[in-house]
Amino acid sequence: MLDALEIGDTAVETILAHARATAPNECCGLLIGVGGRIERSLAATNLEPGPNSYLIDPADHFTAIRSARADGCEVLGAYHSHPGAEAIPSRRDIAEASGPAFVYLIVSVGPGERSDVKAFLFEEGRAIPVRLTRVNDRRTDCRR
Repeated sequence: MLDALEIGDTAVETILAHARATAPNECCGLLIGVGGRIERSLAATNLEPGPNSYLIDPADHFTAIRSARADGCEVLGAYHSHPGAEAIPSRRDIAEASGPAFVYLIVSVGPGERSDVKAFLFEEGRAIPVRLTRVNDRRTDCRR
């Protein structure tokens, strides 16, 4: 089971910008990478816009899959924001999780520049924290 994950600086900054732009509603998107490293993120349309819900547009998910494959990557997981709330999974997040191999990144955005980003796996109705390490961007093509 995955217990640690790296994420590129640009991916984090892109996710935070997306979360701030959509607040007070939740944002959502997909995480692209390979192995234990997230190379980039792709914003998705939230089909259930609101401060406590998100639903990734399936068309955006398929776009992310195609984009990832073109670069030798895969969709490792998804992200969403918790505007004004902690970056911890809600009951709804846990109940709607798709499977134990899919990483969920939750970003908390608050007033000013305050933010927090955490990663989780969901298994058998529980959230398992994954250590998330921010790293300098090195690549966007996973074949290198």
